[in-house]
Amino acid sequence: MTPTEVLQLAKENGARQVDLRFSDIPGLQHHISYPIGELTETSFQDGYGIDGSSIRGWAAINESDMLLIPDPETAFMDPFMETPTLVMLGDVRDPLTRQNYERDPRWIAKKAELYLKNSGTADTAFFGAEAEFFIFDNIRFDQNAHSGFYFIDADEGRWNSSREQNNLGYRPRYKEGYFPVPPTDHHQELRSEMVATMERCGLVIECHHHEVATAGQSEIDQRFNTLVKSADNMMLYKYIVRNTANQFGKTVTFMPKPIFGDNGSGMHTHQSLWKAGKPLFAGDGYAGLSTMALHYIGGLLKHARALSAIIAPTTNSYKRLVPGYEAPVNLAYSRRNRSAACRIPMYSSSPKAKRVEFRPPDPSCNPYLGFAAMLMAGLDGVLNRIEPGEPLDKDIYDLSPEEMKSVPSMPGSLEEALTCLEEDHQFLLKGDVFTEELLETYIEYKRRNEAEAIRLRPHPYEFSMYYDI
Repeated sequence: MTPTEVLQLAKENGARQVDLRFSDIPGLQHHISYPIGELTETSFQDGYGIDGSSIRGWAAINESDMLLIPDPETAFMDPFMETPTLVMLGDVRDPLTRQNYERDPRWIAKKAELYLKNSGTADTAFFGAEAEFFIFDNIRFDQNAHSGFYFIDADEGRWNSSREQNNLGYRPRYKEGYFPVPPTDHHQELRSEMVATMERCGLVIECHHHEVATAGQSEIDQRFNTLVKSADNMMLYKYIVRNTANQFGKTVTFMPKPIFGDNGSGMHTHQSLWKAGKPLFAGDGYAGLSTMALHYIGGLLKHARALSAIIAPTTNSYKRLVPGYEAPVNLAYSRRNRSAACRIPMYSSSPKAKRVEFRPPDPSCNPYLGFAAMLMAGLDGVLNRIEPGEPLDKDIYDLSPEEMKSVPSMPGSLEEALTCLEEDHQFLLKGDVFTEELLETYIEYKRRNEAEAIRLRPHPYEFSMYYDI
């Protein structure tokens, strides 16, 4: 849309508020609202002043004035607000220089697209991410100086099979939740409503289904799009999923591993490069891939341990990235094999369908940073002709210890992942896509506020193991 068309959309829908949204570095979306009369055509150049000092990882209080510039191409009417509300994403700029703010995740994603075009390798990177989530009925958690607990209540949870009241059975067994029909799939209607709302807001949805885990694990697949647009769509996807569940009296989490002993939630990310409207990943190499695609895989695998700090960015991420739960712990590539970090889907022989699926990411990551970092790693592989090694078409979890020694693996903790990023991040700095200052801020924030925060606190299970030591 143009600014004029946005104003017309607001008028046609009787909008009374305009809501501008942006993302912090960890990936939480924020918003600020104005009466619709405050939105004019000049607003799309002048922007709106905001205080950036309280946004995680952003400016210090002595340099906190920011401008939020509405992006007319992102406009839609909020489906959840009783007060008619027009929503747009905002780009963050410095009010003095009018330059884009270097810590705005959306700007980093835009720079990644610019770097790709300037490289001459391709002009478009397509991303299609499959973000899984859990649907719970109730969640309680707390941590203080003398206690710590979490309690999950999910009607579909397997552990509720012995519930005395309101128990109608039909719950997926652990690791057996893939594609059961209702009533075992308790959330068909809820997901259908999520999909309908997504389509009203402009998302293109391909399918939805129950996932492998019990307790309402679900997946809704979006159509692929360009890098920035796919990241925009992922933020909208999460917003709609959470708010639709809330309307049904449910709660949703994109936490990677909320349930012990069952599969976690991933965000498998399909990627391909195109130029002048033609796909570049199809060829006569392994699994029908081009040399460029194999080098792209080489870049992803080479930098995967550093990428992990951005694409699996929480302490909880490394409870998902363990063997035995379909999580891609080991860094290898294969056609069809879902136990490999890089999988080449074989559903179609069409060159346009040829892509690489990178499986380590999870939905706790900031999609702007995650997609940008993956593109930079893959592009580094293309520009430096990094070979991915031999494919691994066996079930990785059945390999002997001797065979496993030659297969590198993902980090085992957030702390290890952050160290990997410190040691390997030059590929992210090319084209000034990421900056040293941003990465230092990111690593310091994650260490101090997440890795250290968890390390300092007793874990409930430690009492079971050590109380009588």
